[in-house]
Amino acid sequence: MIRGHRSTPPGEHRPVLLEEVLAALKPRPGAVIADCTVGGAGHATELLRICGPQGKLIGLDLDSANLPRARERLAALELPFGLHHSNFAGLPAILAAENAPAVDALLADLGMSSMQVDDAGRGFSYVRDGPLDMRMDLTRGRTAAQLLMTLPQAELAQALHDFGDEPDAERIAAAIVSARGKQPMERTGDLVQVIRTATENAGPWRLHPKPGRWNLHPAARTFQALRILVNRELANLQHLLRVLPDCLRPGGRAAIISFHSGEDRLVKAAFRDGLRGGSYDEISADPVRASMAERNANPRARSAKLRWARRSPST
Repeated sequence: MIRGHRSTPPGEHRPVLLEEVLAALKPRPGAVIADCTVGGAGHATELLRICGPQGKLIGLDLDSANLPRARERLAALELPFGLHHSNFAGLPAILAAENAPAVDALLADLGMSSMQVDDAGRGFSYVRDGPLDMRMDLTRGRTAAQLLMTLPQAELAQALHDFGDEPDAERIAAAIVSARGKQPMERTGDLVQVIRTATENAGPWRLHPKPGRWNLHPAARTFQALRILVNRELANLQHLLRVLPDCLRPGGRAAIISFHSGEDRLVKAAFRDGLRGGSYDEISADPVRASMAERNANPRARSAKLRWARRSPST
């Protein structure tokens, strides 16, 4: 593993799979690297430090609220970088604007940042009450509350199954439709209560019921599915995977961290097809998982899977 990077500032969460990302991307001084989900710049800070004054970090984030903190952290290094409020599906246009049509390495961390989860006003958290929003980009699109008021029950159940791997999808969808018929569901707390009642899981919840064990919150899968649905995350990921080979220089490397089986299947299939078709000459045989120590320190790392691919040197 690559070592020697600085520790995470006090009060901030360590980036998921940081050591593994650096090992997969193998960044070098002078490299141009794209971080397609810059968040709070946890990964980006370490990547930019390695790139040095002759390299550059190009960061994108669909959530404009992430950019000021990311800019502050990156600017402190006094090294070249550029930040953009953009969906990573728009990566080719961003790279063209940066006069870097292809990069040496690319990272996409498909999960949410800790800042988004911790801000109850964004509606991503099932343990903090707030408005049921869930939009990554607050300037556009329907909120989760608006979506839940109009989505047919069958489509909602399918989304909970496909995007959340929710075993009680039909029961939860029926409960949501019944509840919205009585009054609008506008708060995260309202949705959590409906889910807990529907799944007969209304007792106290603890993340660690006993040493070495994790307890998934009854609403976790539903919230994940709604977030993916609201932000069209799988469609955007599919587009990124289509344009990815052309965004890498020959020999360039890409690493993608997913947190949902549907995301991981898309990444696995795209990398496998790219290897067969000659776009990539090497891919990770299996997903890279967080160590037990990291899983214990950061619950978000429990479901993280990292896959990487290397662009063929001759293409």
